[in-house]
Amino acid sequence: MCSSEIGTTKPSSSCRASSLRKASRRASWVFISIGSGLHPDLPSHLPAHRYHRQSAPAKRGLRERVFVKTLHIAIAAVLFALPVGAPLRAEEQTELSKQAPSAPPVAEKREHSFTHHGVTLSDPYNWLRDQSYPTVDDKQVLDHLKAENAWFQARMAPHKDTVETLFREMRGRIKEADKSTPQKDGQWLYWVEYEEGAEYKKWWRKPVAGGPDELILDETVLAKGKKYFRLGALSISQNGQMLAYSTDTNGSERYTVKIKNLKTGKLRRDTIPGTLSSLVWVAGDKGLVYSLANENWRTDNARLHWLGKPVSSDVELYREPDEGFGVGASLSSNEKWLIIGTGDHETSEVRMVPADDPLAKPLLVRERQKGLEYAVDERDGTLYVYTNDTHENFRLATAPMSSPSEWTTLIEGSDQFYMTGFSLFRDFYVIEGRRNGLHQIELRYYDDPARIEPIKFPEASYVAGLSDNPEWAVSKLRLSYESMVSPATTYDYDVAARTLEVLKVQEIPSGYDASQYVTERLEIEARDGTKVPVSIVMRKDRDAINKGPGGPLHLYGYGAYGMAMDPGFSTVRLSLVDRGFAYAIAHIRGGDDLGRAWYKAGKLKQRTNTFNDFVDVAKGLSALGYTEAGKVSISGGSAGGELMGAVINSDPGLFGAVVAQVPFVDVLNTMLDASLPLTPGEWPEWGNPIEDKEAFELIRSYSPYDNVKAQAYPPMLVTAGLNDPRVTYWEPAKWVAKLRELKTDDNELLLKTNMGAGHGGKSGRFEGLREDAEEYAFILWQMGN
Repeated sequence: MCSSEIGTTKPSSSCRASSLRKASRRASWVFISIGSGLHPDLPSHLPAHRYHRQSAPAKRGLRERVFVKTLHIAIAAVLFALPVGAPLRAEEQTELSKQAPSAPPVAEKREHSFTHHGVTLSDPYNWLRDQSYPTVDDKQVLDHLKAENAWFQARMAPHKDTVETLFREMRGRIKEADKSTPQKDGQWLYWVEYEEGAEYKKWWRKPVAGGPDELILDETVLAKGKKYFRLGALSISQNGQMLAYSTDTNGSERYTVKIKNLKTGKLRRDTIPGTLSSLVWVAGDKGLVYSLANENWRTDNARLHWLGKPVSSDVELYREPDEGFGVGASLSSNEKWLIIGTGDHETSEVRMVPADDPLAKPLLVRERQKGLEYAVDERDGTLYVYTNDTHENFRLATAPMSSPSEWTTLIEGSDQFYMTGFSLFRDFYVIEGRRNGLHQIELRYYDDPARIEPIKFPEASYVAGLSDNPEWAVSKLRLSYESMVSPATTYDYDVAARTLEVLKVQEIPSGYDASQYVTERLEIEARDGTKVPVSIVMRKDRDAINKGPGGPLHLYGYGAYGMAMDPGFSTVRLSLVDRGFAYAIAHIRGGDDLGRAWYKAGKLKQRTNTFNDFVDVAKGLSALGYTEAGKVSISGGSAGGELMGAVINSDPGLFGAVVAQVPFVDVLNTMLDASLPLTPGEWPEWGNPIEDKEAFELIRSYSPYDNVKAQAYPPMLVTAGLNDPRVTYWEPAKWVAKLRELKTDDNELLLKTNMGAGHGGKSGRFEGLREDAEEYAFILWQMGN
């Protein structure tokens, strides 16, 4: 389903969303570009939430954000992995370096309080939220953020050589001039390339029958002269003559769509601003379906644009009335149906329209029912339904198109097998899932339900999934594969012969010897008796490097939205591992690593299980001799940043260094503000403290900002993005201000805000590496390495 990343250090990832993971084949090659993000496959129509990258562990797909299938239902986003901020622009560095500060900035306290559910809350740093947001032009706010950036620069200046060394290491592991494995789609072979030293990709194709290579899109040209650039969705018409694509040039994640005539090489006049969606060709390539982001940065619509007509005449195909739902569109795998899905984190609803007649009356598959999730596809008049209606780990059912709500079980739900998605092809279909947290891929056959063919891989523990498979009738499947010690590999699986053919293995120019590393999977008992899986990678000679057993350990965690942290390959984290660190991923509750029950055990009323699991894993790893208290560095981003804030409030002495990337730390205030873009859609995940006093009290008990106290905290590096619509810049800014006020130690506390970027930081494949290098330099500094 997704791709091995080419020309980067990024680990791969298969396409998944937290619940409805079935993707259509040609709807749009969506890859809302996310820099060095771990999950490059988030369809832009999915309701946004607070996801972020982890700089090392998660898996990625077989080509970088290429040919990623759009999900049918917009209900939950993938834990992206976005790059955490990037270095300040040169002009910002020059300005801030004129007068190096001698002390950290101290934010002014201003009286601000409010009462809710009979509880009065004081928030003296509320003024850091610019009242004109999303415009941020308050001089006092900007001056404070710039002062924090100047302090960050001043404190990191003595470590610039370490940053540069790390950056060179990380870049040295990239094959800079690289290309993806070409994939056939109709009469063409498609691929992407990076040139030596280039920040951005070139998109190519050539005729299957033979002929010259054709450059269809050059991101380097599009990005020229821009301080920020990201490619969003990219979709080629079914006749291969038109290319629709969207771009963001300020980090706001509001994308502008343009359409290029591939026969003439010229842009059409059609321009659609303000989108946040996949792009789906319909009506014989005469129409394009998309979604606009409304004033609250939510996709509550599906719209149809007729080529050559004014955007003002575009037709609204669907409007979603529930402010917590998001809308998205895709095509069925056979390209006969336009599928319009709407949903939130726990409920979905699907409508289907003939793709050749998008203005026809939609077919409602089944009315929404709270807690019911489903996704659909169609073959030969039969509807295939992936749903959690009878089992939380999902089943696959069928229904006649004449009675789409009457579902008959095809594959039962199972406690042992967590079905994460399905893909239909003409002659067979594919089931993906996890058993005991490990990936499984099975081929099944329409005419023989008892025939099940699992795909076997060479290692016992691995990450694997479907990659880009754009065609309906295929004899081979493109797959992605990797493990914590095995670089990303692209396979073709021959369906008839049941054999794997290696097409591409991630090349590491500076060298990599897998035999020098070992990976382990442990279970550590949490305080309530639950066994929490942990994946670890380290050098075999780690004890020699550390001159004794144990040593430093970096622990990554996320634990939200049902996003599993798959133990994939990463070249970036080698810069820690080669210095004697063990690198561990805590598969804590709140993710769906062990199924949907694992996810549910870390949300709403059980949210604190996530934090307890992480702390107990850190303590357990110390007890087992992998490390010891104070030698554990930790990191997490967005909702994983909330995890960082919670565990340092509860157990600050356990950790030697903390990196909190765009952290979601002001949970209570954010969930109390229904005017913020994401809040209504987030209530199913965290609870609605506006109406529910119990939810209010629970969130207040763990929200990191509300629980900062007068105690010693570990050294911390915190990042933010000024244009971030997911975790607004003032959350980390307020948190750092409160920490500066109350903490009793002299440990480092640094805040770096990207003044021209959003949740994903700066664009370009090398910008994110410098950020990684800065974060690792901070960790090494604080851990005494």
